[in-house]
Amino acid sequence: MASCRLHFPPLSCPSQTPRFSSRNPSPLPLLLNLTPSSSNPQKVSCSGTRRRRLLAVRAHMTTEEKAVSGDRMLVFVPPHPLIKHWVSVLRNEQTPCPIFSKRMFVGNAMAELGRLLIYEASRDWLPTVTGEIQSPMGVASVEFIDPREPVSVVPILRAGLALMEHASSVLPATKTYHLGMARDEETLLPTVYLNKLPEKFPEGSRVFLFDPMLATGGTIVAAVDLLKEHGLANKQIKVISAVAAPPALQKLSEKFPGLHVYTGIIDPTVNDKGFIIPGLGDAGDRSFGT
Repeated sequence: MASCRLHFPPLSCPSQTPRFSSRNPSPLPLLLNLTPSSSNPQKVSCSGTRRRRLLAVRAHMTTEEKAVSGDRMLVFVPPHPLIKHWVSVLRNEQTPCPIFSKRMFVGNAMAELGRLLIYEASRDWLPTVTGEIQSPMGVASVEFIDPREPVSVVPILRAGLALMEHASSVLPATKTYHLGMARDEETLLPTVYLNKLPEKFPEGSRVFLFDPMLATGGTIVAAVDLLKEHGLANKQIKVISAVAAPPALQKLSEKFPGLHVYTGIIDPTVNDKGFIIPGLGDAGDRSFGT
């Protein structure tokens, strides 16, 4: 019978500043430097190589190759071809709602995009334990995700459910708390109709917050505010979205320094009804066929 000897050292929350290595490089974050302007339209332009990008959002967003200050919000758009593929599937108006969980259907596409973004967002963020185990051929030094410190997963209902569907298959230990929020189609303001957050998150908690569409920013800002009311700091929260737009990113940047946002793509603008353009339509309706 194989024997197992694990050593559990004292654990501490890892640094929130992204670390880069040649073995497993992380995508460079976009440092937001937003200056509101009434004269310039909302637009996003991209150019440069993988290591340098330029975005214009009524002003500009720039990447820096030096150490990132911890008091700025970071936006990550991982340059992975699979992420681009699933975003493209989601964009297509001919992609049907999920039926029988077939691979190319929108529900599955949203889940697959979420899986990839979770993988990217969890780099250097998961607590681990080291030890030794007996393999069939000898003793091996190993490293496991520490199950004593599960990552919390908070989907914003209902579209957030589709984006976080594969969280438990990517993360070895998770706790899920549901947050239901509805947006008034006229005022575009959110209303909370379900709050299953714990009274207070344990010290050192790590939370993934799922909202597929970061459009006007009202819902995601209200959700982050709720998480903070329940004991979290900005750096303990990572937002995962399918598509983001400048208005939401600007509001998050102004209000939550140190927050990290992972998104499949950044689109240029939001229309007067609060929909991202070109976006992918209503993520909730398309995911659940309503």
